[in-house]
Amino acid sequence: MQSKKVTKYDIIDAIRNETGYEKRAIQNVFESMLDQLKTSLKSGATIELRGFGTFELRLRKERKKARNPKTGEKLSVPPHFIVAFRSGQELKKAVWDLPVTDKT
Repeated sequence: MQSKKVTKYDIIDAIRNETGYEKRAIQNVFESMLDQLKTSLKSGATIELRGFGTFELRLRKERKKARNPKTGEKLSVPPHFIVAFRSGQELKKAVWDLPVTDKT
């Protein structure tokens, strides 16, 4: 399968073509949804979108022996949160049978 990057604006255009709504209105709703997701995660909530997946916070442990790959400088990384995504059953089923191609 060839990897194609889909941007937020590609999604907005696809929704506009499918629904006929104004692009500005779709963009406002989409941006508002992303802001709400961000706000919910910042408050420590887990976000469950049934059929799609779950976004949750996970705590990464402190690492005392880390290295900046660009400069090689040794540094310490404090404990911090990351956002993890677990796909839902419908999403898993939707991508399960995609054709597999070798990239060699």
